[in-house]
Amino acid sequence: MKPWSRWIGKGGPKGKKPAGLGLKRRTVLGAGLVGLSGGLVFRIQPRTSKKSFSPLLVRPPGAVAEQEFLARCVRCGECMKVCPTNAIQPAALEGGLEAGWTPVMKMDIGYCEYECTLCSQVCPTQAIRPVSVEEKQKLKIGLAYFDKNKCLPYAYGRTCIVCEEHCPTPKKAIWFEETDVVNIRGERQRIKQPRVDVDLCIGCGICENKCPIKAEAGVRVFSGGETRNPENQILLSGFGG
Repeated sequence: MKPWSRWIGKGGPKGKKPAGLGLKRRTVLGAGLVGLSGGLVFRIQPRTSKKSFSPLLVRPPGAVAEQEFLARCVRCGECMKVCPTNAIQPAALEGGLEAGWTPVMKMDIGYCEYECTLCSQVCPTQAIRPVSVEEKQKLKIGLAYFDKNKCLPYAYGRTCIVCEEHCPTPKKAIWFEETDVVNIRGERQRIKQPRVDVDLCIGCGICENKCPIKAEAGVRVFSGGETRNPENQILLSGFGG
């Protein structure tokens, strides 16, 4: 029984029918429920069109393009079992109902280990295609960005270099720019504020995972810039960088 079905025909608490509840009102209520459930069913992939992508739908490295991925993935969970950091978790509604239980990266739980390709080795259908360590380290599964309302150097004027220290790329994808800020005493001081190099960041998520702000990290990874989808990019081609 669906959670809302117990109310149909009862007219509210204690089974009493409110005054004025006629066929017309019941029809409207029924149509609303049908419309709501229909919307959930038919919005299978609400944000995976050419112009709109779910920022939370970060797939493991080696994942093929989304439509092919959904056709191939059998929800076996093998990739989740072998992930050494438990970053690969079952999707909820990040990609709509059709993507339910498919593997998605949850950087608040783990991160994509720079030297690891286990998920691509165990996938039985090549929804995650086999990749070498060298290839994997060049694949972008997303891109990190700083939330200036939470990141310590931006929001509170406090020094923090945790994200840069953990960044695994040979040339750090996170770098610092020294900036003058005014502290709570009205004094000017220089502080290092982190930036992301769009060309170097691969979206591994270790910066998000290791961020000292645990409730919601000051740096997070979204799906923009992913290698598997040339249309889900954040930079305009032909404009330099």
